Amino acid sequence: MDIPMNTQTFINDQKPVNMYIDPNNNGSSAYIKDFYDDATIFVTGATGFLGKVLIEKLLRSCDRLRSIIILLRPKRGLSCEQRFTEFIKNPVFDRIRAKTPERLDKVEYIFGDINLAQVGLGDQDIQRLIEEVNIVFHVAATVRFNESLQDAANLNTLGTKRIMELCTKMTCLKSIVHVSTAYSNPLRKNVGELVYPPHCPVNEDVFLKCMDVLPGEVLNMVTDKFQGEHPNTYTLTKSMAEQIVAGFGQTLPISIVRPSIVTSAYEEPFPGWIDNVYGITGIVMEIGRGTITSVMGEKKFIVDLIPVDMVVNTMITAAWNNANFGSKSVRVYNCTSGQINPITWQDFGILLQKYWIKHPTKYAMLYPSFSYRTNYPIHKIIETFLHILPAYVFDIIMRLQGKKPIMMKIARKFQKAGETGTFFATHEFIFENTNLRQLVSEVKTMKDGNEFYCDMSNIDWESYLENYMLGIRKYVLKDGLESLPSARRKIAKLYWMKRILQVGFLFLLYQFMTQNFYFLSD
Repeated sequence: MDIPMNTQTFINDQKPVNMYIDPNNNGSSAYIKDFYDDATIFVTGATGFLGKVLIEKLLRSCDRLRSIIILLRPKRGLSCEQRFTEFIKNPVFDRIRAKTPERLDKVEYIFGDINLAQVGLGDQDIQRLIEEVNIVFHVAATVRFNESLQDAANLNTLGTKRIMELCTKMTCLKSIVHVSTAYSNPLRKNVGELVYPPHCPVNEDVFLKCMDVLPGEVLNMVTDKFQGEHPNTYTLTKSMAEQIVAGFGQTLPISIVRPSIVTSAYEEPFPGWIDNVYGITGIVMEIGRGTITSVMGEKKFIVDLIPVDMVVNTMITAAWNNANFGSKSVRVYNCTSGQINPITWQDFGILLQKYWIKHPTKYAMLYPSFSYRTNYPIHKIIETFLHILPAYVFDIIMRLQGKKPIMMKIARKFQKAGETGTFFATHEFIFENTNLRQLVSEVKTMKDGNEFYCDMSNIDWESYLENYMLGIRKYVLKDGLESLPSARRKIAKLYWMKRILQVGFLFLLYQFMTQNFYFLSD
């Protein structure tokens, strides 16, 4: 991709910005955190799951940084100021609030919108970013797999281009980390740590022009043409974003971090910390509530999980490594576990059921039990009888009690979530980790390397997944440990209810078969 050689690439006839690496910062420090001393950091997507954990870690471990500027826009009827107040009060910062609350004062916001030209920033804010920012973490993205092409492209692809254009103007820039996804190349079984050409009928330039000029209704009609063999608009637009980042990599100090399936925290800010039900977490939660009993997936395949704090530590150390040691091209890190410490879908499922039974939630509707299936018609039949039908019955009961019916809405929501994830559960990927392993080795040589731990090889999946269940229970369902005794009594009743229904069904089936056999024999 060609980048015009104007003020976006050169500043007052200076050298390209990625050549601006402090000659005194030659990697000689024995501490990673020294790289962040007196740094001004710009973060997009700060209010998301990954963004919050990133900011918490920077504040706690890189305490001598100057400031963190986050990009905020009004949302859901809340002003930027209201959203920022809400953000700072988030439980993710409880550890900092208890010990060093003054560090939260280092976080500030500027009004902007990545969906708009010039990131929706005012002239004064643009000038401040140009003059002050040293490190950029571009995390903002829509993670909804079924997002419209126009919305996904505007945020994931055009939004990335706008951020990169802004970065070319920054005069004190040392490092950029762009967060992509390990599934940006979903049609490749073996995925290396490099930027591949997109599986799309058009290149990124034509794609961007089409997204810019075609109205939404037209794009909706031709989404399949653009999407090609991509399973959804998410992987397509993230793949296109990588093309854009690679184009800017000739003049900017950029690294790409590609996490796989991001799950709850391994250790930080708290073991099991999670605050959303996107993707696999929503499915895991509903398995615990007993409302999902059939999942499309090949149980012998690897489920590539990556704890959120491992991703954050990879991002922080990638930014440090990028600036200290430089690179002639964009360095890509496949932030994945499958080739380092694999776990199969089968083992994952066994542990889910084990710990949802050990630590049940009081919000369980049915006994937690599920099976993987690769036959889609059979899966849909099971889903109809064991997911949709019970939800419909529960809603009838709620209506009779004068309550608002919600179970069908929930069932449909997670049915859709399951369908969008089917592609990734029925295909196996081999993510190469050469750059990641090298980064892990370099981090281990640093005196504060343990503080930025990003080595997946030593994770015990059983204890981690137990904390994952407890985290969903505590932080998402808001179900404290004090309810465990009553929840265990409830789950025991649900178990016997399930067995009675199974026996009843088998008895009716036996009666039906014997009566029909008798009729046929006559």
